[in-house]
Amino acid sequence: MGSQIRLLGLCLWMYLACLSFIGVGAVYGREGEVLEGIVLVHGKTAIGRIDDDSICATLDWWPSQKCDYGKCSWGHASLLNLDLNNKILLNAVKAFSPLKIRLGGTLRDKVIYGTEDCRQPCTPFVLNANEMFGFTQGCLPMYRWDELNSFFQKAGVKVVFGLNALAGKSIKSGSAVGPWNYTNAESLIRYTVRKKYTIHGWELGNELCGNGIGASVAADQYAFDVGALRNIVENAYRGFEHNKPLVIAPGGFFDSDWFKEFISKSGKSVDVVTHHIYNLGPGVDDHITEKILDPSYLDGEANTFSSLKSIVQSSATSVKSWVGEAGGAYNSGYHLVSDAFVYSFWYLDQLGMSAVYDTRTYCRQSLIGGNYGLLNTSTFMPNPDYYSALLWHRLMGGRVLSTTFYGTKKIRTYAHCAKQSKGITILVLSLDNSTTVEVNVALKFNKLPYRRVGEPARREYHLTAPDRNLHSQTMLLNGKILSVNSAGEIPPLDPLYVNSRKPIIVGPLSIVFAHIPNVLLSACS
Repeated sequence: MGSQIRLLGLCLWMYLACLSFIGVGAVYGREGEVLEGIVLVHGKTAIGRIDDDSICATLDWWPSQKCDYGKCSWGHASLLNLDLNNKILLNAVKAFSPLKIRLGGTLRDKVIYGTEDCRQPCTPFVLNANEMFGFTQGCLPMYRWDELNSFFQKAGVKVVFGLNALAGKSIKSGSAVGPWNYTNAESLIRYTVRKKYTIHGWELGNELCGNGIGASVAADQYAFDVGALRNIVENAYRGFEHNKPLVIAPGGFFDSDWFKEFISKSGKSVDVVTHHIYNLGPGVDDHITEKILDPSYLDGEANTFSSLKSIVQSSATSVKSWVGEAGGAYNSGYHLVSDAFVYSFWYLDQLGMSAVYDTRTYCRQSLIGGNYGLLNTSTFMPNPDYYSALLWHRLMGGRVLSTTFYGTKKIRTYAHCAKQSKGITILVLSLDNSTTVEVNVALKFNKLPYRRVGEPARREYHLTAPDRNLHSQTMLLNGKILSVNSAGEIPPLDPLYVNSRKPIIVGPLSIVFAHIPNVLLSACS
């Protein structure tokens, strides 16, 4: 039996070598052409882990007056004015059970909290071009904090709240100096504990690391400030050991030297380091779609994930890494690109790539607001990326598997142990606009035979746009339009059942999740 298995493995590798040599799928096919390829899943050990609730989305502070390139896309999506009674919003969030939501954004470092001992008037943000970020200081009233937490409890949200890290600091030539004045933040935390609101994490600051956006804080000072936050959390949550929130920082763009120093000097004060990703450039760029469909461009962000993973692994702490905010295209995104079908190629590729490098959670900017929301800012209807996120959440388990695709470079593949189920789930992204690819699945280090008579069929979820219109805000699942019904309910995401012996048929410009239940890999057992 052992010799038969070794012979089978040798045959497979010879076949793969031939495919690689003759370049199956390496030349982009003509319209309607069908090419073959193989995805090899390495099943001996997991190469990374993600949280069970790795999907995260953000809610921001931006008022409706926030405009970019002459267009104002935020409407009433602010934490201060979002309609928390909207049925679609509630159902969209509940569908994840749970969804992490990070509260914050650029203006978090200009927010005060209207607690009883706050000695400043609790007034809203006011547009002012002379102020940093274009707005005056704003305030979170406690009645609004109560409303938000009522919604979070109803919807099953894991809340990550971003605290103002600039309180008490003076800004000199772009550098924010001096210790953090945590009085107001501590007051909010203690109010939250008294009200028995569950918080998953307290994050300090937004985009103040490295060179910073608007202002910057030196790594050693940031570590000192995070130490102060850790002390506040430890004291405020004494007796709540099982519900003690994470301490998270710095919520900014990756700078290798800064992050290395910060993690080293923070010691055990910080549980999670967060970084932001806007690798597609400004929201006014007319070439965003081309970037998304360019495999080499997508590969570029791997350097950031790899570098941060190396720093985390070499530290003497148990710190984990998250993407704390990622909108792809900065300054609110690009209408009919970042809120359309094409963005799912970028978004799902980011989820897959970040997981390979042990990124535990990925927070999408935004849940609602701007042109990159998972939900439409005006109607609350799900944009295509919402359904991509929901499928990822339901199908992709915590253990990440290494994959190699043999064939066209326009196919990108990721694989995880299946979530709450046997087997594995493979994600296939086709960036090719004309060629259908028959993807055969090969396994390395599987513990049981791949194909077994009587085992469940493969479950496939094919995501496409109507008429391959990449800029459509409609998504099809297995050829059927996904839409919310009149009661505001999220549609079911039902699979196709396919014989496991057949290849996965991946159409041009499509996305496929394939759950293969009749596989047992060493990495998943």
